[in-house]
Amino acid sequence: MKSVALIALDWGTSNLRACLLDANGQAIEHRSAPGGVMAVVGGAFEQALLSLCGDWLTQHNCALIASGMIGSRQGWKEAPYLDCPADISTAARQLTPVALKLPDGQQRILHIAPGLRYQETSGAFDVMRGEETQIWGSRLAPDSRCLLPGTHCKWAWTGAKGEVLSFQTWMTGELFGLHTKHGILGRLMQQGQERLEDFRSGVKLGLANQAKANHVVFAARTAGLMGQVAPEGLPDYLSGILIGLEVASASAGDDAAARKRPITLIGDDGLCERYGIALELAEMAWQRSAADSTTHGQWLIAQAAGLTA
Repeated sequence: MKSVALIALDWGTSNLRACLLDANGQAIEHRSAPGGVMAVVGGAFEQALLSLCGDWLTQHNCALIASGMIGSRQGWKEAPYLDCPADISTAARQLTPVALKLPDGQQRILHIAPGLRYQETSGAFDVMRGEETQIWGSRLAPDSRCLLPGTHCKWAWTGAKGEVLSFQTWMTGELFGLHTKHGILGRLMQQGQERLEDFRSGVKLGLANQAKANHVVFAARTAGLMGQVAPEGLPDYLSGILIGLEVASASAGDDAAARKRPITLIGDDGLCERYGIALELAEMAWQRSAADSTTHGQWLIAQAAGLTA
């Protein structure tokens, strides 16, 4: 086996993903388990980590770094929020240490990366945990914009040196879940079939009605009642409306030049494909990030902190 230089943990709300990295920051082995922050009972984070990769810790005397919700108030130990603009070197200076004790008595330190916060002109704060590591690991061009789809979608703007200047959170995924599982919009829906044409129709409606968000979402019910969209197409129709509203709002101030400059999509392939469709319908260019953005970002932070020497 190659020499191991770092154990990198992507520890989110639902899952724990671990990766062994060699001296060049390249992945040697991946592991994952449904041991996310919300699944760990009674604060047993050390046990969850040892269960997934305790053998790695015993075999390899290398540094450990983690990013994501493990550093939240509900996680193992709360890591600070860095104010934007924020870069890798700043994050590397503010890692939060957590002591580990292995079954054989060895003592180790887990280093948790900080999150970011951004205060808007209104005075309201926005926060992220984990996405900043993906952004720094995405090999973005200077002065870029990126989009990270998910339950809480992030739009972020970076500067000339890759620093995160600002960002916005859009609760599109969570709103979709609430509407379909707990609201009247879900009553007519049949789940389980992908209907991209209905998704595109929803996107177009959302893009054209940015100022009427609470009104236009109701079309996901009336389109079913009036027979305009079949029950199995209504989930995609609603998804399209919500994503269309998000894209229209997040890009409201764009000029023609900004729309031609590609937005980098970072994250799950399926979600990125859907956002790509929506961006194309909005006449906006886009591109995909490298698949290893999370582990590469963790590697860069660890390097800057001197953990991989």
